[in-house]
Amino acid sequence: MLSYERKIKQNLLRLTSCAIVLFSLASCANQTKQNVITHAAEQPAPPNILLILSDDHAWNDYSFMGHEIVNTPSLDSLANEGVTFSKGYVPTSLCRPSLATIATGLYASQHGITGNDPSRETPGGKKGKEYQQLRSQIIAKIDEVKTLPELLREKGYASLQTGKWWEGSYERGGFDEGMTKGFPNPGGRHGDEGLKIGREGVDTITRFIDKTHEANKPFFVWYAPFMPHSPHTPPKRILSKYEKYDLPESIAKYYAMIEWFDETNGELFSHLEKRGLKDNTLIVYVSDNGWITNPKQTDRFLPKSKQSPNESGVRTPIIYSLPNKFKSSFRQERVSSIDIVPTILGAAGISVPSELPGINLYDNLVTGADIDRELIFGEGFAHDMDDLDDVESTLLYRWVIKNDWKLIVSYDGKNVSYQKYHDEFLVGPRLYNLSNDEYEEKNLAAKYPEKVGELKKEIEQWYALEERKLIQ
Repeated sequence: MLSYERKIKQNLLRLTSCAIVLFSLASCANQTKQNVITHAAEQPAPPNILLILSDDHAWNDYSFMGHEIVNTPSLDSLANEGVTFSKGYVPTSLCRPSLATIATGLYASQHGITGNDPSRETPGGKKGKEYQQLRSQIIAKIDEVKTLPELLREKGYASLQTGKWWEGSYERGGFDEGMTKGFPNPGGRHGDEGLKIGREGVDTITRFIDKTHEANKPFFVWYAPFMPHSPHTPPKRILSKYEKYDLPESIAKYYAMIEWFDETNGELFSHLEKRGLKDNTLIVYVSDNGWITNPKQTDRFLPKSKQSPNESGVRTPIIYSLPNKFKSSFRQERVSSIDIVPTILGAAGISVPSELPGINLYDNLVTGADIDRELIFGEGFAHDMDDLDDVESTLLYRWVIKNDWKLIVSYDGKNVSYQKYHDEFLVGPRLYNLSNDEYEEKNLAAKYPEKVGELKKEIEQWYALEERKLIQ
């Protein structure tokens, strides 16, 4: 048996040892905490993201693209300080599938939203129960894929939807906040309350920016105003600038709508500047599809523009601006709206899902390196969807650009559409050399049959590849 004194000494030794261990653990914990704090301080804050989408806007109707009449000072400034691709494209030149592609990073044949509405030939017509059920089924396709706001949530982004949004409510699109209530609410076809943005100010966005900034959270804003989309109802103060030109009234109104849209962007840019946020805000600009105003008919468009695979339907400038990372440049490579989701994810430091077919351009934008792409693809469908489970049921066109050669191939999908003039363009292959014919006036298919065959194979191989990636 140990003596009392010996027990006391052993207990003191144990206490001393424990104290040393506890002190060491505390020191390690404190050092670990300090390392975490230091590491966090070294990590740059992810950029805020403002995605701007104009609506029914021709690729050359901007002053920075050389237009002699249209005035776009805010977008000119963005183009001059950002990385501007004057040869950008959208794969599908119709608003709903184009917006769904920008929101998901998938082609229309992958996300399945190929048209704006169900077939108007549905029994019972547009007011019938079956038609309304089909509308719901189209919206449900967004539930099967990841949207950009859902992907950004991984990094703590707070998201806001404003403007055009077809796929139900903003919550269904994965946004934290939004304006659109969505079908079956009245006006839900285009975006109901969301369509007020821009035309009635941008306060919804500026308040959201202020709130998220004060909460120390990065934000993602979807700004897709119904502009310059019809109805072309610009304020008189802007319209008067264009009435002095010898223009048809329909064209003067359309040009004035573009300037009005540009003004709203200037308000957002000024707010970011005022809050000290512009340097770390990635601003992405793109149009959903092209447009050529009908000079004889207000609010209508001409063939070979919206809904067509021609340059005036699918071409758009695409701008990426992030002042603390990107040096300003105008670039001639061809890019696509299919690249927007992976590029935004790259900027946010989020891994790009393997099923996305676009290119993450972020490193190219930072370094100025050339983009490794040889081909740009697209596809066009009828305005109305016929068989919701068969995307080819209304397939009208596929197209490819390789170097400066562009091939458009027509298909025999059902043309369920109020745009019956498209039937005139569902013809044999059309081959153009865009280096000297960017308005596609001379079909070279008969002169260069080998080039037609080569590009047809590219389309077939592309579609077979993307079909294997369909999200089920």
